[in-house]
Amino acid sequence: MNKVLVTGGCGYIGSHTIVDLIENGFDVISIDNYINSNKKSLKGIEQITGKKIKNYKVDLCNYNRVKKVFLENKDIVGIIHFAALKAVGESVEQPLRYFKNNFNSTLNILEAAKEFGVKNFIFSSSCTVYGNAKELPVTEDTPLQKAESPYGLTKQAGEEMIQSFSIANPKINSILLRYFNPAGAHESALIGEAPNVALNLVPIITEVGIGKRKAITVFGNDYDTRDGSNVRDYIHVQDLGNAHTKALQYLINNNNKTNCEAYNLGIGEGATVLEVIDAFEKVAGKKLNYKIGPRRSGDVVAIYCNYKKAKNRLKWKPKRNIEDIMRTAWAWEQKRSKK
Repeated sequence: MNKVLVTGGCGYIGSHTIVDLIENGFDVISIDNYINSNKKSLKGIEQITGKKIKNYKVDLCNYNRVKKVFLENKDIVGIIHFAALKAVGESVEQPLRYFKNNFNSTLNILEAAKEFGVKNFIFSSSCTVYGNAKELPVTEDTPLQKAESPYGLTKQAGEEMIQSFSIANPKINSILLRYFNPAGAHESALIGEAPNVALNLVPIITEVGIGKRKAITVFGNDYDTRDGSNVRDYIHVQDLGNAHTKALQYLINNNNKTNCEAYNLGIGEGATVLEVIDAFEKVAGKKLNYKIGPRRSGDVVAIYCNYKKAKNRLKWKPKRNIEDIMRTAWAWEQKRSKK
């Protein structure tokens, strides 16, 4: 009785989490319709772990198809829900698409958890729920500000759905994992971030480094930060995957104090965009072509977290830093580009 359903399991964070779950003794199935992922990640997972993962190509917004997955797998002990549209800029341009997809998929997976008696639920939330936080570092008690983007709003609403669901369903335990900026790749370079269109900073940097792009634009150098560029808390994706495993173990072992708890996941310090570029230049041994552009709509000025709650309760802490992130991301970029 250790089967876990991972939605968005072929995606970036989902695939690394599956590896960590398998390495900690769990059996895993996945739901992923490949909107912003690649089924090749399943092969990478198999190469790393020796386990073949079954993925259901299902749109989570279709409850009848979701239900069929649960009817075939009645021994699921936990759900880790990643599947969502996730690009801040795109959400500003296409808010209705984001609301429709992210709201309905979360509602349906919660409905399935209730109908089939799955007692443990972990939600992939985000630091975007804090908006433009007035005090740093952010803790779980930091008041949530107005969302800076439709994407952020879907994460805030997702958390509220789960909190209300938890009150009405006290036998189902949930954890909201609010993570900051996932980056890097698996040490094996067999899986990593490979979206159809790179929108996050680190893969854009490595694509410029490898020659897929001519240059990277730094969106603003006039913010009130140490070098004028945005500050983010970058966390290595393997550390992040391990946090999901530890959160699930925490719930299965009945260590939770309430049936809905929130945790920050980051490395507890910020790095500016220009500092991330510098870290890449150090590990790659080459200069990066970049230019300064105007500020981007929806971007928060600076955000980084305090992760002591996760350290104390989940017994989790990050093991890797920004240079580890850039080193593994660069190795992954070089390997996938050769193909």
